[in-house]
Amino acid sequence: MGHLDHATLGWLTPVLSYAMACVGAALGLRCTVRALAANGRVRRNWLLTAASAIGTGIWTMHFTAMLGFGVSGTDIRYDVPLTLVSLVVAMLFVCAGVFAVGHHPGRVRALLLGGLTTGLGVAGMHYLGMAAVRLHGEVGYDPARVALSVLIAVVAATAALWAALAIRSPAAVTVASLIMGAAVSSMHYTGMFAVSVRVTPSGDPLPGAGAMSFVFPLAVGLGAYLFITSAFVALSPAAGERHPPASAPRPVEHTTP
Repeated sequence: MGHLDHATLGWLTPVLSYAMACVGAALGLRCTVRALAANGRVRRNWLLTAASAIGTGIWTMHFTAMLGFGVSGTDIRYDVPLTLVSLVVAMLFVCAGVFAVGHHPGRVRALLLGGLTTGLGVAGMHYLGMAAVRLHGEVGYDPARVALSVLIAVVAATAALWAALAIRSPAAVTVASLIMGAAVSSMHYTGMFAVSVRVTPSGDPLPGAGAMSFVFPLAVGLGAYLFITSAFVALSPAAGERHPPASAPRPVEHTTP
């Protein structure tokens, strides 16, 4: 059995991955708040931004954490197409969940359906990302821990969507995003602790791309997207700020007959 190290770079990758999850959650919450205050095309655009922020934050969290993942006795590389598919899956499922609650904000059924859809998408992204790992050996999973990680993903997603509907103040959004970031990170590391690897020593080259040549630049690019979008949302006026105040009524002039 190969020895698994989830923090080969020390605390750097766990802290950075948690930060990415929090930024994505905070941005997604703020965009959802904006969406619920709008209608029509504006609401749709805010919901799309919220979904892309949450999906990007979750994916970036996962692969930032994976930069610190190592197995003794083998190198690790990543299947490029499957890694990109995991990103698409995260985006699509999160988008479906956000739209489910964004268009039916008062329905418990929509919240539960959206939480289930989003949670399964998060879990699917995680295990697709793990399926993209290439190493010399066989990867196995503990079914109980896998099931627990999926449960955490669904509960965390449902709580996140509920927070998006119920929370309005910036301070509450900050607290909620910190909690959501912790929940998503817990799901990731629960899934990682379900992994076992039986190493088969080999001198053959592994297919795929290295973490620093592929995963790192992609994670940096998506992280930059999160921060740029956060700045845009922070500078964008809220619904109540978009219309200038009504001009004062002109005084009525009285004329003498």
